[in-house]
Amino acid sequence: MGQAVVHFEIVGRDAAALRAYYSQLFGWQIVTDNPMNYGIIARDGNTSAEGIGIGIGGGVGQGPEGYSGHITFYVEVPDVEAALAQAQSLGGSRIMGPEKVMEGVEIGLFQDPEGNIVGVIKEAG
Repeated sequence: MGQAVVHFEIVGRDAAALRAYYSQLFGWQIVTDNPMNYGIIARDGNTSAEGIGIGIGGGVGQGPEGYSGHITFYVEVPDVEAALAQAQSLGGSRIMGPEKVMEGVEIGLFQDPEGNIVGVIKEAG
């Protein structure tokens, strides 16, 4: 197996409305008690009836003024810069990063050759 998908993200024009929508639709508990008011959906508690951990955590956030939004997934990588450079060498284009978003977490975003947005993430530990 290659590198794992470890996070998803939904970003749009009205984060509060999106959080309410997905919370009601899927029963997600979304916590926004952080400086960026980013809605976190924790992986903890995502278990099957047998108590086996399933699924991944994610987030719902606000995009900048005029941005229509995106839904993307993040793949854990050992080196964000190297992953972004490889994405570019294979025909993709860098959107942002590497960027430290919190202590021990660095991310980057790129578009694949068809314009889909994909994230890469490196977490300390």
